[in-house]
Amino acid sequence: MKQRWKIAGFAILSLCCSYAAADSLTDLKSALGRYPGTTMLKATVEAKVLNRNGEGKDQEEINGSASLTVEDGPRGLQMHFGRETLQRVEQEERAKEKDSKARSPVSVAMRELGISDLRTMTSSAPQLSRRLEKAVLRSERQDVLNGKNVRVLNFEIPIDKLSEKDKKYIKKYDGTLEVWIDSDGTPLQMKATEVMSGRAFVVISFEARDEEQLTFGVAGDRLVVLKKERRVSSSGAGERADSRVNKSLQILS
Repeated sequence: MKQRWKIAGFAILSLCCSYAAADSLTDLKSALGRYPGTTMLKATVEAKVLNRNGEGKDQEEINGSASLTVEDGPRGLQMHFGRETLQRVEQEERAKEKDSKARSPVSVAMRELGISDLRTMTSSAPQLSRRLEKAVLRSERQDVLNGKNVRVLNFEIPIDKLSEKDKKYIKKYDGTLEVWIDSDGTPLQMKATEVMSGRAFVVISFEARDEEQLTFGVAGDRLVVLKKERRVSSSGAGERADSRVNKSLQILS
């Protein structure tokens, strides 16, 4: 009889945890709806890139940074690169014409400041909402972030999020998503991890790991990304590659 009560107790506890997690997900989705991103925003965004390809004496490294000023308002999203940055890109392009092996760290960093990523950083609620559409809620836990009690929602990312072309080559996939939320459901931090392995062109085996962490902030009716860190590592066909990109957004008055 005691064993039955113990099993029933675990079942009730599990059911209560499931309801609590579902309520927290409702809080998160409701909070995202409060940030349509219509408030005028002006900010500087900086990207720092460190790419390493190969190993040992054959390893190639690119270490560069670039920044811009971005404005988002009634006239849409506008990007402004400083004159010094544009001059450095021009110098790199001239060097490339003379030597195809010349490195272009500023140009590489500038490519990380594309329109898609800037939209996410300046108004991230829509993108996070879309990300949650395919994510499967698994559990919830309590945590402390910057001295405050918060809730952490744990999701599984199904392989269905990948394109049909990519899925053909992937044999093993594991994707997780964690979102830290405050008492009213506003997201404070997010961490996504994807680990995959497979085979391409029959004989080439590969492994890859993609880790991304975001720190959110609020500006008017906008949920913005104040800090974004991403690391992608891969190996295959006897080659190794490692990429680290750090981005930051600073709101201007």
